[in-house]
Amino acid sequence: MKVGLQAALSDGNLDVSQASSQRQLAVSLSAIADATSRSAPLNLCLILDHSGSMAGRPLETVKQATHQILESLSPGDRISIVVFDHKAKVLVPNQVVDHPSSLKMQVNKLAPSGGTAIDEGMRLGIEELAKAKQDTISQALLLTDGENEHGDNDRCLKLAELAANYNLTLSTLGFGDHWNQDVLEKIADAAGGTLAYIQKPEQAMAEFNRLFERMQSVALVNARLNVQLMPNVRLAEMKPLAQVVPETVELTPTMDGDLVSVRLGDLMVDTPRVVLVNLYAGAFSEGTHPLATVQVRYDDPSQNKEGLLSDAVTVSATAIAQYQAVQDAQVQKHVLALAKYRQTQIAETKLQHGDRTGAATMLQTAAKTALQMGDKSGATVLQESATQLEQGKDLSEGDRKKTRMVSKTILQGQ
Repeated sequence: MKVGLQAALSDGNLDVSQASSQRQLAVSLSAIADATSRSAPLNLCLILDHSGSMAGRPLETVKQATHQILESLSPGDRISIVVFDHKAKVLVPNQVVDHPSSLKMQVNKLAPSGGTAIDEGMRLGIEELAKAKQDTISQALLLTDGENEHGDNDRCLKLAELAANYNLTLSTLGFGDHWNQDVLEKIADAAGGTLAYIQKPEQAMAEFNRLFERMQSVALVNARLNVQLMPNVRLAEMKPLAQVVPETVELTPTMDGDLVSVRLGDLMVDTPRVVLVNLYAGAFSEGTHPLATVQVRYDDPSQNKEGLLSDAVTVSATAIAQYQAVQDAQVQKHVLALAKYRQTQIAETKLQHGDRTGAATMLQTAAKTALQMGDKSGATVLQESATQLEQGKDLSEGDRKKTRMVSKTILQGQ
C-alpha cells in the first residue's frame, strides 16, 4: 500500500501588485493498492444501545444488521460486541470469528431494558479493541437512540480522544430522532470516524452496510498531514484547516515554526480524504514560486510498519503583472462544501438564541450554496427547514438532524 497524494490551489495565479493574496489549498489523500498489496485484518467492536427505548422493531433491526456484519467478516477478522443500557457489559469478548452462528445466538439474547450510559459502553469498547490492535485495522461503531442520561458527555469526548491516541477509530450512529447530535458528532470527529443517522428502522440494514464497507476499505492508519509553508506564506488565523470529503470536519492543527501538522487517522482505498488549507501569500515578484510542500506520515498495519512517509508534493503559484484568475473548479466546489457547513452552523447557533429570522436567512444561504456545488438533495432539505422557520413553525428533532447531516456531506445516491 502507498499514499495517493494530490494538491491544488483555488487559483494558481497571484497578482504582483497585491501585498497579500488569500488562497485555498486542497489536499487529497487516499490509500492506493498495488498488485502485491494486502489489507490487515479488521478488528471491529460494535457498541450497541439496548435501553428500554430500543424496544420492538429498532432493536430487532439492529440484531439483524449485526447478524449480517458477522456473516460478512473475512477470515482472520476479529469481533467484539459491547452492549449498554444504564450500565455496560461485554456481550462478545474480542475474538476471531470462526463460528458466526454461536455469536448470533448471543446477539439474539439481547433484550431492551434500562436507561442510557454511552460513556460506559465506550470505555468497554475501547478496552476490547485495545486487546487486538496490533497489526489490525481497529474500528468501533457506537449506536444509540437516546441522550446520555446516566452518563457524562465530557467523559465521552475524553474517551474519543483516548481512542484516537490509541489509533482506534470510532464512528457513531444515531437511531431515531432523540439522540444528541452535538455529542455524537463530536465523538466521531474526535475519534476520526463518521457520524451516521438512521431515522427509521427499515434504514438500519443499509446504513450498517455502508459503514461496514467504509471500515473494510481502510488500508492505512494514523495518517498525519504535514504542510511546510514557504517563506512569505502564512496560515489563516481563524479556522485554517477543515476536512471537506468524505464529510466536513473542522480540524485543529499544530504549528512548529512554518510546519503545519494535523492528524487525519484512517486512509481508505478509492475514497479520498480532502483537506482545505486556508493560506495567505505575500507579495511576490513575477515568476513561479513554491508556496507549500505537503507530505503524509502514516502507518501500514499489514506490513507492521509505522512512521512511513509519502512522496512530498510541492505546490507553486505564478505571480504575474497582468493578473487573470485561473480557478480550479474542483477546489471551488470544496470551498462551497465548507461554506455550506459553516453557514448551517451559524443558522443553528442563531436558532439556539431565538433568532428564527436570522436562522432562516442563513439556511437559505446554505441552500443556495448547496445548489452551487450541485448538491440538490442537500439544498432541498436546507430550504425546507428555512421555510418552516419563516412560517413560524418549529423544526422537529428529525428536521434538525437531517439539516445537520446534509450540512456535513452530500446525501448518498445523489
